This record gives sequence, C-alpha cells and structure tokens, in this order.
Amino acid sequence: MDANESKFAIFAAIAANIAIAIMKFVASFFTGSAAMLSEGIHSLIDTINGGLLLVGISRSKKAPDKSHPFGYGKESYFWGFVVSIMVFALGGGVALYEGIIHLIHPIKEADHSQIMWNYGVLIGAMLFEGSSLIYSLKVFRKNHGGTLKHALQDTKDSGQIAIIVEESAAVTGLLIALIGVTLSYFTKDAMYDALASVFIGLLLVYVSYFMASEVKSLLVGETVTDDDLHEINDVVADYKQYYEFYGNIKTMHLGPNESIVALEVNFKDDLSVRQMETIVKDMKVNIMARDDKFTYVYIESNSYGLKNK
Repeated sequence: MDANESKFAIFAAIAANIAIAIMKFVASFFTGSAAMLSEGIHSLIDTINGGLLLVGISRSKKAPDKSHPFGYGKESYFWGFVVSIMVFALGGGVALYEGIIHLIHPIKEADHSQIMWNYGVLIGAMLFEGSSLIYSLKVFRKNHGGTLKHALQDTKDSGQIAIIVEESAAVTGLLIALIGVTLSYFTKDAMYDALASVFIGLLLVYVSYFMASEVKSLLVGETVTDDDLHEINDVVADYKQYYEFYGNIKTMHLGPNESIVALEVNFKDDLSVRQMETIVKDMKVNIMARDDKFTYVYIESNSYGLKNK
C-alpha cells in the first residue's frame, strides 16, 4: 500500500465512519442501547483517528532541513502512536465505562420494540466496514505475505497498521454489539447489551495495546526486515574480491519508506584510496538501487572489531 493508496483508504474510512457514527447515535437514542452508544463512540474516535493519520502522512513528507537533516518521516509514527492512545483512552475507556454503568444501573425501560433500528444500523455498518476492510486487506496483501499478524508486525507503515487493525476491530465490535442487542431483545434483559459494551471496550484496549507496541518500536528506531538485510548483504557480497570481511551493519527506519544503512568494511591492503572510494561509491549506488527505502547509506573502512562475514 503506497502513500496514495493509504490516503485514499483513510479518506474512505473517514467518510464511512462519519455516516456510521451518526446512525449508531440515532439508534442508541431511540433504543437506549449501551452497546450501540459504545459503537457510536468507537466510530467517532475512528473518524478523528483518520484525521490524525492524514496529519502524520502530510507532515512526514516535509523536506529535510537544518534541524531535521534526515527529514520528518517519523512524524507518521508519532501520530500513529497518538491514535493508539486515543483508541485506548477514548474508545476502550468510554466503552468500558458505559458498559459497567449499565450493568450497575440497567436501563429497565429500554424500548425493545425499536430493535429494527439496531439491526438496520449494525447490518449497514457491517457492509460499509466489511467492504472497506476487504479493500484494505487486498491492497495490503499485494506487498505482504505470511499470516496477517506477522505481516502487520513486519510492515513499517503505521498508517497501514492503524487502517487494518481499526477496521478489523470495527467489524468485530459490530458482531459483538449485534449479539448483545439480540440477546437483550429476546431475554428482555439489558444486561447482555451492557456486557456487549464491556467486551467492545476490552477489544479496543487490546487493539490499542497492539498498535502502541508496534508503533512504539518504529518510533524508537526499528531495523529493516531480514529480507532487506539479505538484499544489503547480496550487494556487498558482489565486491568480495576487494575486502577481507565486513560487518557492523546497522539500519533504522526513518519513515514508512525511508531508512538509513551503515556498515563497516575491511578492505584489502593493496587497494589505493582512490580505488576504495570508487568501490564505496558503487556499493552505495547499488544498495540504494535495490530498494527505494534505502535513502541514506554510509560505508566506512575499518579493520578493527569486525566479525568475519
């Protein structure tokens, strides 16, 4: 999922969440459903989060300057982390609060005759959220294989993580709400509706934890993937006739599509300074040509403290 596809997916999610949030709040008003109120809050938070992700994408594209020589790519990680906190504090926290309050003080006069409000909104929301999730997964899977959880842990784009995880949580939350309002309708007991709100809150807390863990690692400074390291090693191996060994490879993501690469090479003693300069330049060019994400490459000649490779 490139930057344009990510932005399109976020805009689509924002539009859908605004409409869905309004429908959920209306349904909650007419039925008194705690689960529907929690779901409405969930959609409202998702709408705000979409806006924050767009802010992160926009700010991450600022050109490098004197105070930020490597650019502003990590802005997207910062705003992704803010989104994870929003999901926890506002989404999960409010849903848990509403559920617990309704368990302690159940709404005895909830209008169960208006069940079709809940069903209509929930089914409509499932169609919207499900379609958006399928589209996002289809685009995401073009560049990421393996299990979904592994792919999400592997990607370095916090926007992708937020989109997939939030939409998956949205569909799951809708199913929980549907079960809760259905049980409350047939049993005439509002406890099930309140329990659904609690479970939605717990779901959002878990989602927040997962997102925060992944984005925090990127924000602090996470290395490139093993496949990317293999690409770097393959390039350096093409020059093995010029060095004794190399090592100390250090990499870090500076943004979703930007990374810094540094390594040390013990060149053979019979090479002149000019020859080493030419080889280093060629190495850099070829490493950067392997993948656009290798935006900064630094190669140092060093014969001490290197592991033979």
